[in-house]
Amino acid sequence: MYELDVKEALNRLPKEVVDARNQRLKRAMDLSMKHDYLPEDLQAMQTPFRSYLQEMLALIKKENAEREALGALPLYQRTIP
Repeated sequence: MYELDVKEALNRLPKEVVDARNQRLKRAMDLSMKHDYLPEDLQAMQTPFRSYLQEMLALIKKENAEREALGALPLYQRTIP
């Protein structure tokens, strides 16, 4: 699926941001299956270079590095059952 750090970052983001992300993913999959393009008016509203996940992901990686430097146990296991 995806990295556990990304999952933690998504859990920390506001619900509106995650909902918007899920809506964009669903729309992209739907358009891909239909071999269609996004309408021009929606394309104009898209902001592909606006990063909403990178800052939170960097914070989580920094926390994990700090936790490892202090010798603390990880908050979650890094194995997928």
